[in-house]
Amino acid sequence: MTENMGRPDVVAEARDWIGTPYLHQASLKGVGSDCLGLLRGVWRALLGTEPEAMPPYTVDWSEARRDEVMLEAARRWLLPGGPDFKAGDVVVFRMLQGFVAKHLGIVGEGGAAPRFIHAYTGHGVVENALTAPWVRRIAGHFVFPKGD
Repeated sequence: MTENMGRPDVVAEARDWIGTPYLHQASLKGVGSDCLGLLRGVWRALLGTEPEAMPPYTVDWSEARRDEVMLEAARRWLLPGGPDFKAGDVVVFRMLQGFVAKHLGIVGEGGAAPRFIHAYTGHGVVENALTAPWVRRIAGHFVFPKGD
Protein backbone atom coordinates (compact mmCIF):
# COMPACT_ATOMS: atom_id res chain seq x y z
CA MET A 1 0.00 0.00 0.00
CA THR A 2 1.26 3.46 -0.84
CA GLU A 3 0.87 5.82 2.12
CA ASN A 4 1.55 8.94 0.05
CA MET A 5 -0.84 8.05 -2.77
CA GLY A 6 -2.79 11.07 -3.96
CA ARG A 7 -5.06 12.28 -6.72
CA PRO A 8 -2.25 12.76 -9.29
CA ASP A 9 -1.25 9.11 -8.79
CA VAL A 10 -4.82 7.94 -9.44
CA VAL A 11 -5.04 9.99 -12.64
CA ALA A 12 -1.59 8.92 -13.88
CA GLU A 13 -2.40 5.25 -13.35
CA ALA A 14 -5.84 5.55 -14.98
CA ARG A 15 -4.34 7.36 -17.98
CA ASP A 16 -1.75 4.63 -18.30
CA TRP A 17 -4.67 2.29 -19.11
CA ILE A 18 -5.84 4.42 -22.09
CA GLY A 19 -5.78 2.33 -25.24
CA THR A 20 -6.48 -0.93 -23.41
CA PRO A 21 -9.12 -2.78 -25.47
CA TYR A 22 -12.58 -3.36 -24.02
CA LEU A 23 -13.02 -6.86 -22.66
CA HIS A 24 -15.98 -7.70 -20.42
CA GLN A 25 -14.93 -8.79 -16.89
CA ALA A 26 -11.24 -8.22 -17.65
CA SER A 27 -8.79 -6.09 -15.66
CA LEU A 28 -5.39 -6.30 -17.32
CA LYS A 29 -3.71 -3.11 -18.50
CA GLY A 30 -2.87 -3.20 -22.19
CA VAL A 31 -4.69 -6.51 -22.69
CA GLY A 32 -8.36 -5.96 -21.85
CA SER A 33 -10.64 -4.18 -19.41
CA ASP A 34 -14.18 -3.08 -18.76
CA CYS A 35 -15.03 -0.04 -16.63
CA LEU A 36 -14.95 -1.99 -13.38
CA GLY A 37 -11.72 -3.66 -14.44
CA LEU A 38 -10.14 -0.22 -14.87
CA LEU A 39 -11.07 0.77 -11.32
CA ARG A 40 -9.87 -2.58 -9.99
CA GLY A 41 -6.55 -2.22 -11.82
CA VAL A 42 -5.97 1.29 -10.50
CA TRP A 43 -6.81 0.06 -6.99
CA ARG A 44 -4.31 -2.82 -7.27
CA ALA A 45 -1.56 -0.55 -8.63
CA LEU A 46 -1.96 2.05 -5.90
CA LEU A 47 -3.46 0.30 -2.88
CA GLY A 48 -2.57 -3.37 -3.32
CA THR A 49 -4.91 -6.33 -3.11
CA GLU A 50 -8.53 -5.70 -4.02
CA PRO A 51 -10.76 -5.48 -0.93
CA GLU A 52 -13.19 -8.17 -2.08
CA ALA A 53 -13.34 -10.89 -4.71
CA MET A 54 -15.25 -9.98 -7.84
CA PRO A 55 -17.83 -12.62 -8.76
CA PRO A 56 -18.54 -13.26 -12.44
CA TYR A 57 -21.10 -10.79 -13.82
CA THR A 58 -23.11 -10.45 -16.99
CA VAL A 59 -23.62 -7.36 -19.11
CA ASP A 60 -27.13 -6.97 -17.64
CA TRP A 61 -25.99 -7.75 -14.05
CA SER A 62 -28.29 -6.64 -11.25
CA GLU A 63 -31.03 -5.46 -13.60
CA ALA A 64 -33.60 -8.19 -12.98
CA ARG A 65 -33.44 -7.87 -9.18
CA ARG A 66 -32.62 -4.12 -9.23
CA ASP A 67 -29.65 -4.70 -6.91
CA GLU A 68 -27.28 -1.72 -6.78
CA VAL A 69 -24.21 -3.96 -6.67
CA MET A 70 -21.73 -1.46 -8.13
CA LEU A 71 -23.01 1.52 -6.17
CA GLU A 72 -23.08 -0.40 -2.88
CA ALA A 73 -19.53 -1.68 -3.43
CA ALA A 74 -18.38 1.88 -4.12
CA ARG A 75 -19.99 2.98 -0.85
CA ARG A 76 -18.21 0.17 1.03
CA TRP A 77 -14.69 0.74 -0.30
CA LEU A 78 -14.48 4.37 -1.44
CA LEU A 79 -15.02 7.63 0.42
CA PRO A 80 -17.78 10.13 -0.42
CA GLY A 81 -16.81 12.77 -3.00
CA GLY A 82 -17.19 16.50 -2.45
CA PRO A 83 -19.47 18.96 -4.21
CA ASP A 84 -17.13 19.45 -7.18
CA PHE A 85 -15.35 16.98 -9.42
CA LYS A 86 -11.63 16.76 -8.78
CA ALA A 87 -9.01 14.81 -10.66
CA GLY A 88 -8.84 11.29 -9.26
CA ASP A 89 -12.48 11.10 -8.16
CA VAL A 90 -14.60 8.09 -9.09
CA VAL A 91 -18.01 8.65 -10.67
CA VAL A 92 -20.65 5.92 -10.93
CA PHE A 93 -23.32 6.24 -13.62
CA ARG A 94 -26.91 5.11 -13.97
CA MET A 95 -27.13 4.85 -17.76
CA LEU A 96 -30.95 4.85 -17.86
CA GLN A 97 -33.29 6.46 -15.37
CA GLY A 98 -34.88 3.82 -13.15
CA PHE A 99 -32.17 1.25 -13.88
CA VAL A 100 -29.27 0.19 -11.68
CA ALA A 101 -25.93 2.00 -11.76
CA LYS A 102 -23.49 -0.09 -13.76
CA HIS A 103 -20.87 2.13 -15.36
CA LEU A 104 -18.06 4.09 -13.77
CA GLY A 105 -15.07 6.24 -14.55
CA ILE A 106 -12.21 8.14 -12.95
CA VAL A 107 -12.10 11.93 -13.26
CA GLY A 108 -9.00 12.97 -15.22
CA GLU A 109 -9.53 16.72 -14.87
CA GLY A 110 -11.83 18.76 -12.67
CA GLY A 111 -12.73 22.41 -13.03
CA ALA A 112 -14.77 24.12 -15.73
CA ALA A 113 -14.13 21.42 -18.35
CA PRO A 114 -14.01 18.11 -16.46
CA ARG A 115 -12.87 14.92 -18.18
CA PHE A 116 -13.10 11.28 -17.16
CA ILE A 117 -11.36 8.02 -18.00
CA HIS A 118 -13.53 4.95 -18.55
CA ALA A 119 -13.85 1.78 -20.61
CA TYR A 120 -16.77 0.90 -22.79
CA THR A 121 -17.74 -1.47 -25.57
CA GLY A 122 -16.23 -0.69 -28.94
CA HIS A 123 -13.85 1.94 -27.56
CA GLY A 124 -11.75 0.40 -24.81
CA VAL A 125 -10.25 2.68 -22.18
CA VAL A 126 -10.57 6.31 -23.27
CA GLU A 127 -10.72 9.80 -21.79
CA ASN A 128 -13.78 11.88 -22.62
CA ALA A 129 -15.30 15.19 -21.62
CA LEU A 130 -17.59 14.87 -18.61
CA THR A 131 -20.40 16.69 -20.40
CA ALA A 132 -23.91 17.47 -19.19
CA PRO A 133 -25.40 14.21 -20.57
CA TRP A 134 -22.85 12.22 -18.53
CA VAL A 135 -23.26 14.40 -15.42
CA ARG A 136 -27.04 13.83 -15.48
CA ARG A 137 -26.41 10.10 -15.22
CA ILE A 138 -24.16 10.23 -12.13
CA ALA A 139 -25.53 8.10 -9.31
CA GLY A 140 -22.51 8.38 -7.02
CA HIS A 141 -19.33 10.42 -6.58
CA PHE A 142 -16.43 8.98 -4.59
CA VAL A 143 -12.75 9.36 -3.68
CA PHE A 144 -10.11 6.65 -3.35
CA PRO A 145 -9.03 5.98 0.23
CA LYS A 146 -5.68 7.61 1.05
CA GLY A 147 -6.31 10.29 -1.58
CA ASP A 148 -5.49 13.83 -0.60
